[in-house]
Amino acid sequence: MTWPATARYRLEPAPGGLGLVQDLLNTVAAGTPPHPDLLDGLAEARTWAHEAASEWAAATGLPAPHITLDAKGLRELRTFRETLGKLVARRRQGQGRGEGAGALGPGVAYSGEAALRLGEDGVVRLEPCGTGWGHLVALALAAAYDGQRADTARRLKTCRNPLCRVAFYDRSRNNSGVWHDVKTCGNAANLRAFRARRREQET
Repeated sequence: MTWPATARYRLEPAPGGLGLVQDLLNTVAAGTPPHPDLLDGLAEARTWAHEAASEWAAATGLPAPHITLDAKGLRELRTFRETLGKLVARRRQGQGRGEGAGALGPGVAYSGEAALRLGEDGVVRLEPCGTGWGHLVALALAAAYDGQRADTARRLKTCRNPLCRVAFYDRSRNNSGVWHDVKTCGNAANLRAFRARRREQET
């Protein structure tokens, strides 16, 4: 799988449709040095949406949806991305406490259209639908829902480095990862903490 935004950070994507949620989060200007925001302009956003929809189809085995974006839809999609990013970061900060720790976050003020379909194999599936930016929201919410049911959504996190917002899928055995890249963000943070402790000792 080559999700266009996540591939910029050479990360292994989240499984199945959850890769779309991760990729949407990774369209932001993130990393050190930061990559450009893939939703900054309409042309870039349309390119990302087309590529991401193709990857979603490959990951889920469903037909690739045709996503249309206009200027208003792009603004709405950016707002949805920001909300989703805050909820993922909030879950990381309160991870493992209370009910719903595996959810993407409480009270997401978005909804998406979806249909329940019985396939020829006898399996009932939730198929997102809709038009424009709303179709992307439906795809992301359905993927998050499936991730919650499979207990994989809690492994989707954003890097703890305050200068980096890269979304990564934590494959550690005890789900304890906090950096999208230990060598870049983790080592830099540990070095800052070491220097701060040394300054305190000296004073």
